[in-house]
Amino acid sequence: MTAPKAHTPAAKPALAPAKKVPANSNKKHEFKTNDHVVYPTHGVGKVSGIEEKEVAGARLELFIIEFEKDKMTLRVPTMKAKAVGMRKLSSPEVVGNALNTLKGRARIKRTMWSRRAQEYEAKIDSGDLVSIAEVVRDLHRAGGQPEQSYSERQLYEKALARMAREVAAVERTDEQTAVKRVEGMLTKKAA
Repeated sequence: MTAPKAHTPAAKPALAPAKKVPANSNKKHEFKTNDHVVYPTHGVGKVSGIEEKEVAGARLELFIIEFEKDKMTLRVPTMKAKAVGMRKLSSPEVVGNALNTLKGRARIKRTMWSRRAQEYEAKIDSGDLVSIAEVVRDLHRAGGQPEQSYSERQLYEKALARMAREVAAVERTDEQTAVKRVEGMLTKKAA
């Protein structure tokens, strides 16, 4: 009787890893190869494939995301994609809302620049297109306004580039056309 008890516990640990592998490999992924996705801290990228690698003794399935503009490749575990905020491109309705946000009046808080800069950076890195549009709107300078500081200009250009890349991907145009469209919305506001 003692032999079967000793044999039974040894069988359970052997089954546990066997269950995990099929669960991960048979799982249907939200993102497929050649899909454009938004990674919050890097912007729009393209899923170039899904690979399986051994990392620290564990088998992981990874999305390979290429950011052509930044000449960067990112590998994200498929199980962590949602947790890190990776998402599909915004819908045309969300793009419309973001472009309409640009027409609004700039909301600049009267707090120290360092605090506002942190808030703007957090909005840009959130990956939310409407939040990014708010940063573009708030940091845009029209012809008759005072010039931006270096750090304001850097944040403005970062937000503008992120927004333009997503607008371009959704509307299937190039980035320069999207930048012109975004800036056109900003000048309509000023007129």
